[in-house]
Amino acid sequence: MPSRRVVISGVGLITPLGIGVEETWRELCAGKSGIGEITRFDTSDFQTKIAGEVKDFRPEDFLTQKDARRTTTFIAYAVAATRMALEDSGLVIDQSNADRVGVFIGCGLGGLASLEETNRIIETRGPSRVSPFFIPMMIGNMAAGMISMQFGAKGPNACMATACAAGSHSIGDAFKLIQQGRADGMISGGVESVITPSCIAGFNAMKALSTRNDAPQKASRPFDRDRDGFVVGEGCGIVILETLEAARERGAHIYAEICGYGMSGDGYHMTAPSPDGEGAARCMLAAINDAGISYKQIDYINAHGTSTQLNDLYETRAVKTIFKDQAHLMPISSTKSMTGHLLGGAGGIETVITALTIDEGVIPPTINLDNPGEECDLDYVPHVSRKKDVEFAMTNSFGFGGTNGSLVLKKYRV
Repeated sequence: MPSRRVVISGVGLITPLGIGVEETWRELCAGKSGIGEITRFDTSDFQTKIAGEVKDFRPEDFLTQKDARRTTTFIAYAVAATRMALEDSGLVIDQSNADRVGVFIGCGLGGLASLEETNRIIETRGPSRVSPFFIPMMIGNMAAGMISMQFGAKGPNACMATACAAGSHSIGDAFKLIQQGRADGMISGGVESVITPSCIAGFNAMKALSTRNDAPQKASRPFDRDRDGFVVGEGCGIVILETLEAARERGAHIYAEICGYGMSGDGYHMTAPSPDGEGAARCMLAAINDAGISYKQIDYINAHGTSTQLNDLYETRAVKTIFKDQAHLMPISSTKSMTGHLLGGAGGIETVITALTIDEGVIPPTINLDNPGEECDLDYVPHVSRKKDVEFAMTNSFGFGGTNGSLVLKKYRV
């Protein structure tokens, strides 16, 4: 069977910038930050007191009260963003297609909040008081499982747990299933909600987080000389993937076409990227080759851009390795400067953002880039969004354990 064209026909977002695609996109293009003081727990004894929390989210707006009580926040985010994306796409899942529509959702740490709460219950009230819903609320694949149950998608169902590359890997793998004829539609993306004591304490112990507590909205500053670590964010990004033929027959709006997917492993270190971004470079090249294009055709990169010293430097070096003379001419931006780092959810929201960039012809900026760091001398679209017709765009996600994922999207052309 010849490979099939795969398009994005619906998108959904829950982010620190807003609930819904329109609100998040508006704030991104305006260069607004969603970072603020942590309200979920007492941070008095913590080095980091800031994060990108989702504000004013009500699970009952997207789930029945019964289901809302049985799910933890990351699952509710995933269901909510999926409901938005399905409504946006107009895709109806029924008996005629249910077994051909699947769900792939990336998630890094799953129901960490539920684990912490259950440990407290065991210590203070005893094991007999543990909720029977504890395990389903904790395991990462329950986001994909709940989506399947809520919307009747009975095709391939899986959860990628590849750290900060999980969302991109999920979308890439879903793209391949449709391209190869093993599914006709996929609900895919990434989700995370782990603004919890153990998460913040753990990353603090690794010296990975920003401690710019006095200026939260200035804390995430990818590629800037004064960057001092990333900021944890939360939320979900979902795309509806389907064959071009199905989307056109239904008259769906096509945001972009997915045409390339690359993966690689650093084989180097548990948390640090391989020197000079060698693994990231191989990943980007694999995506470009899979798309069947030249590196010179890429018009924009939504960077992994975490605001850590090594990631920003090595991703920049990797871009220079692959894009050569093009590197200094091509706009690159890190939207984590505004959303924070959603960990396993990052690739989900950043794929949506990349699709919107192509569809709207606007590149969101990298805010807080006041003084570019050493060797960080590319066009990172500082401070202000930029109007630009984007034909091909790439989005990168690189995770702990040296796991890398890159996607290439292109403007839909008949």
